Amino acid sequence: MRNVTVIGMGHVGATVAFTLFTHGIVDNLYLLDKNQAKAEAEYNDLRDTLARNDYHVNVFLGDYSDLKNIDIIITSFGDIAATVKTGDRFGEFEINAKNAKEVGAKIKESGFNGVLINISNPCDAISTILQETTGLSRNQVFGTGTFLDTARMQRIVGEELNEDPRNVAGFVLGEHGASQFTAWSTVSINGKSAKELFTKEQEEKLSAQPNKNSMKVAFGKGYTSYAIATCGVRLIQAVFSDARLFAPASVYLDEVGTYIGYPAIIGKNGVEKVIPLELTSEEDEKLKESAGIIKKHIAQLK
Repeated sequence: MRNVTVIGMGHVGATVAFTLFTHGIVDNLYLLDKNQAKAEAEYNDLRDTLARNDYHVNVFLGDYSDLKNIDIIITSFGDIAATVKTGDRFGEFEINAKNAKEVGAKIKESGFNGVLINISNPCDAISTILQETTGLSRNQVFGTGTFLDTARMQRIVGEELNEDPRNVAGFVLGEHGASQFTAWSTVSINGKSAKELFTKEQEEKLSAQPNKNSMKVAFGKGYTSYAIATCGVRLIQAVFSDARLFAPASVYLDEVGTYIGYPAIIGKNGVEKVIPLELTSEEDEKLKESAGIIKKHIAQLK
């Protein structure tokens, strides 16, 4: 049986739950939020679709006592208004650091021993706090990280060349935030290096777009939901099917000493392996600078 609990039923958590439900990706879906009325509303809305849904999924109002038998937890708590107001994902850091400590302690107390995928922002810092607070291994806890930013880069590069985004390979690395960067040495389109297709000036222009596009969505809607939920669902599928998916996520990278957006193999145990990249000296420096920003914020809590 495929058992998932979504903790935090805001726009993102609700979209994750809806996608899992309508695509039949889970057998048992548990919804958990500190706002019980919100959790009940989402529960009843999903239950009302059972007679029309293509799949049968058992939906429950979740409780932390249920977590011992859960396979995957998605954490999606947060205050998106703080990010939209500041234009910075660290705008949610204070409240989400508190949430992560409280939620992490309850997860630990429950006896949960599955895989935890964090979406809450700032993703890398909150993934760190959740891993430390739950006591789970670094393999079991990871975040969506730059999986979404990489998808945005693929879209932007694809549109520039009139190509399907899925024909674009490569990674956006670093913080899921302002210091992220496109590692152009890793990018190729239909097997052809981006270095052969773009000038340095074009690369710089394209590199700025993923973060700008995310804020454009956030400012226009007041939040983001579809793209990030799709990333979370794809990672859930990779764990359930032991897909050994090669993808960037927020994983612990020994080289920089923190969770950060970097490619890894995602399978049944979570992070099966972090895959070293041969970056240019400039990209390596950007990665270290981005890690420094993440670590600086985490240090403020200690």
